[in-house]
Amino acid sequence: MLFSLIALVALSCGDPAVEKYDPVPGGGGGGTVPVTPTPQPAEDHWAALADSCTNVLVTNFLDKSTGTFWSTPNDIEHSTTYIYWQQAHALDVLLNCAERVKESDPNRAALYLEYADKWYRNYANNYNRTYRGEGEYGGFFNDYTDDMAWICLTLIRITEVSGNAKYRDTAREVFDRYIWPRRVKVDKGTGLPWTNHAEDQKNLNACTNSPSCLVAAKLYEAYKENSYLDIAKTLYAYNIANMPDAERVEEPPLTYTQGTFGEACRRLYHITGETAYLAKAGAVLKYAFTSNRCTDAATGILRHEGTDMDQSLFKAVLIPYAVNYVLDDKADGYTAQTIREKLLLCAKQLDRHLDRTMYPRMYCDYFWGTTFKDGTASMGAQTSGASLMEGVARLEK
Repeated sequence: MLFSLIALVALSCGDPAVEKYDPVPGGGGGGTVPVTPTPQPAEDHWAALADSCTNVLVTNFLDKSTGTFWSTPNDIEHSTTYIYWQQAHALDVLLNCAERVKESDPNRAALYLEYADKWYRNYANNYNRTYRGEGEYGGFFNDYTDDMAWICLTLIRITEVSGNAKYRDTAREVFDRYIWPRRVKVDKGTGLPWTNHAEDQKNLNACTNSPSCLVAAKLYEAYKENSYLDIAKTLYAYNIANMPDAERVEEPPLTYTQGTFGEACRRLYHITGETAYLAKAGAVLKYAFTSNRCTDAATGILRHEGTDMDQSLFKAVLIPYAVNYVLDDKADGYTAQTIREKLLLCAKQLDRHLDRTMYPRMYCDYFWGTTFKDGTASMGAQTSGASLMEGVARLEK
């Protein structure tokens, strides 16, 4: 039976818009006041869990003075200096939450957009300061091409949620000035190298070319300039030519590149009307949720991909794009239903393994089939878990 408790929580962060949601009775961490539980619809259950998991992220990992995120709670390990591309996916959780609650809780939505603007003004914690004199876009320059691409996607996302074009305009400048000029032509097409270093000129990996393809597609959607569509098609062709097989974006297959390339394909379908793009989107997204390379054999949920900050974030990238596919009325019905069922299976496993007694330190573990017990909690793991709950709440809304 599904239960929920919506109660005021005395949070140390003092944010008036997030003093919410301990979703299971008896979860007394953080000063909750238990009430008699009542059954609730699935929509309400997942919304409450999404609120809780996102609030855990905000309470423990967000530097509210800068809008950027620590790698460990309150930066206790002082390991946040080089956390840059990871900032994109943590902020995406807040943006997805803001979009979900903008009518039911406009104050919280507004607060999260305030954090997003601080994130922007602090250049998403970018440690590379060599181009800051060039303008707003210069603060986002980085040697790593993929880092800039992930940041561009989140800059565009801020505009999508807020309606303020300045963030997307900055993403456009970053892409035009620093990303696309790095392109190189190799045997299997034209693509983008991982970095601007000489030794990487032939290292054109999927984690760079998948998000860059999606950035180009989104820029075309926004500005209707054919050059961006040409770039998106060029990078799509490069990715296709370098896939190990029809469903696997790279070897080894990682959830974040499966998700990002799937979303790029889905967007290209809606731009061009060419069904091959949508078929490819379904194939690579379904692979992420059904292949024994990406899932755990014992539970059927997405596998443990690793404990470092990069690996722990991979699922956070996949989830929103998988949800986009499921909610797309043009998607293949069988594929969409398969992904939907897998998303719910993952969410039920995480739900079962959240320790409510620790709220608001109710941390998500690296693998959703286990409960966080001890040690130092990870922003990456919390972001992935919160991304899952936000995604399922959107599915059920």
